[in-house]
Amino acid sequence: MEDLLKIGNKTFKSRLIVGSGKYPDFQTTRDATIASEAEMITVAVRRVNITNPDEENLMDYFKDTNIQFLPNSAGCTTAEEAITLFRLVKEATGIDFIKLEVIGDTQKTLYPDVIETLKACEVLAKEGFTVLAYTNDDPIMAKKLEDAGAAAVMPLAAPIGSGLGIQNKYNVVFVKEAVKVPVIVDAGVGCASDAAIAMELGADGVLTNTAIAQAKDPVLMAKAMRDAVRAGRMSYLAGRIPKKPYATASSPTEGMIQF
Repeated sequence: MEDLLKIGNKTFKSRLIVGSGKYPDFQTTRDATIASEAEMITVAVRRVNITNPDEENLMDYFKDTNIQFLPNSAGCTTAEEAITLFRLVKEATGIDFIKLEVIGDTQKTLYPDVIETLKACEVLAKEGFTVLAYTNDDPIMAKKLEDAGAAAVMPLAAPIGSGLGIQNKYNVVFVKEAVKVPVIVDAGVGCASDAAIAMELGADGVLTNTAIAQAKDPVLMAKAMRDAVRAGRMSYLAGRIPKKPYATASSPTEGMIQF
């Protein structure tokens, strides 16, 4: 059977989600996104134009593709701001499949304000939005977001844009065990091996932006992320061998020729 990612009422073949920020231009954004074979691209609608037809519009670069836009609320610091933003986005574009992020520390860590995120999630989910909620790597908060109506939870691997990789592997596993909705590892991925590790831990998907957009060769890095997510998923499904403190011979010792 085909291994599909289901979020809300949508299904995706790709388990990689990419971002649209920090690229030098929209054409590079398009080229890297297509190379990644991702089916979703996040857009910070307070920073990137997708609603004003009179200015250069990112959506124009993807008109001939099947890539879905995932508006996010980057820049919002309260539940009220995020709710208002997504209502306006829905009115302007008809999109109600969203990535909710409410930032608590805007100066240094860009860590989420999980209390405000939870408030916004409750309201938006009741209004019919499909909410993918960016959060910290806390299984308790992940469960609260699921109970509030989140269609997916997106725990950070490390601070946004840091490239530090997964700093707490155990928490990724704990979050996965705590919820039934998809778990998308978000923020902190720096290279392809980080994405593979996230998938091997059991994550349902990976979102990465900076690692691709600011690579020396964004298109090549996009391809690397694509392959890493696939490899990590296959490795997880295949089931790794248990770790042991001592060596184990690869070939059987019974029946060996004696000298």
